[in-house]
Amino acid sequence: MATTVNPADPEALEGGDGDRKPIRGAAMSLLVRARDNMAFRSVWSELNGAMGDLGTYIPIVLSLALSRGLDLGTTLVFTGVYNAVTGLLYGVPMPVQPMKTIAAVALSDASFGVPEMMAAGILTSAFVFVLGVTRLMKLVYWFVPLPVVRGIQLAQGLNFAMAAVKYIHYEQDLAKSKSLGRRPWAGLDGLALAIAAIFFVVLVNGAGDDHSTAVQEEEVGRDREEDSSSSLWRSWRRRLRSATIPSAVILFVLGVVLAIIRHPAAVRELRAGPSRMRVVRIPREAWKQGLIKGAIPQIPLSVLNSVVAVCKLTRDLFPEKKEASATSVSVTMGAMNLVGCWFGAMPCCHGAGGLAGQYKFGGRSGACVAALGGLKLALGLALGGSVLRVLAAFPVGLLGVLLLFAGVELAIAARDMSSKAEAFVMLVCTAVSLVGSSAALGFLCGMVAHGLLLLRARAISI
Repeated sequence: MATTVNPADPEALEGGDGDRKPIRGAAMSLLVRARDNMAFRSVWSELNGAMGDLGTYIPIVLSLALSRGLDLGTTLVFTGVYNAVTGLLYGVPMPVQPMKTIAAVALSDASFGVPEMMAAGILTSAFVFVLGVTRLMKLVYWFVPLPVVRGIQLAQGLNFAMAAVKYIHYEQDLAKSKSLGRRPWAGLDGLALAIAAIFFVVLVNGAGDDHSTAVQEEEVGRDREEDSSSSLWRSWRRRLRSATIPSAVILFVLGVVLAIIRHPAAVRELRAGPSRMRVVRIPREAWKQGLIKGAIPQIPLSVLNSVVAVCKLTRDLFPEKKEASATSVSVTMGAMNLVGCWFGAMPCCHGAGGLAGQYKFGGRSGACVAALGGLKLALGLALGGSVLRVLAAFPVGLLGVLLLFAGVELAIAARDMSSKAEAFVMLVCTAVSLVGSSAALGFLCGMVAHGLLLLRARAISI
């Protein structure tokens, strides 16, 4: 006989197994969400998207490891964990990138070493973390108008694209962060190789896809039904349309092979085992320099590009995903550095450029960044800092190609300005950000321009 429960009886509702059902249901809900967030939409597309952010990550981390003694093994381990956690939490290709302003200061100032970098990362992250846990970041997110955000994205995208062209056109001394002479046409890192890689990516990926993932899957399924004859041409057409040719993976593997050919001794220098982790000692002077030279210039970029812009871009690309709120993104960004920086891992953030690059090359789920995190973690644990010798010989021209498409994809997000007034604000913000090399100054000018236009419109309407 079935047992009935009287809803008016508290003991019947709370006693026995009743109090465990909500807990069990919540746990099952979290497991289902984690499974959905980590599901591969298309294995090759997700793996390909994972490579889309390497054009930013590798040059910065390599430069700091070569010139400032940053522990590459420790950075790989922690950023690998960061990637896996963000993929699990958000279910989108949420990137993990080095904090660029702190990196730029370290590369240009010989006195700004590892302790100063870690102090700057901790202070920046603490500020962003507090904004997140107090929900003040939500106010910042809603306060900044879309044209200003698009201006920041356009400026960052153009910065990436111009840096990429420099990587492709000129030889680079990453240890000194300087451009050298013109890149020769021939050779294992020649201009011809980079141009051929650009042609290859354009032919495979085109200018990107405006369709949603669901529409893409529906089109691919319809093609499969119609093309039951499975001719060679139709098979390749399906592959091109569904972006299953892993262009970025091919370029990365090619780069590793060429690096080994260029520097065969690097393979013999590899050592098994992770780097030995130590707590970084940060003197009082390092805290002072980290705050003045690193954290204060980095905070505006972290708030605007790593939280506000990346959240708005996530809403544009993945409107069905609600997890990537300004509050949660600022909390995760702050929390990961408040742990990793004490052990010497490069201060990291989320970034709209990395998201655009991973989306460009096919990343559509959290499995994309989780796969990249697994690769970083495996390299960090298996080879530690010795992998630096191989990556130092990686063709910089190929990194420039990956960075070029990431920058262009981010800049393309600015195409949705629907009025001349919005475009005006966006371009003012972009121009000031590019010329002044300051996202904070561009943001300020964009907000002023937006406010003046609103006052003018209200005065005319009266």
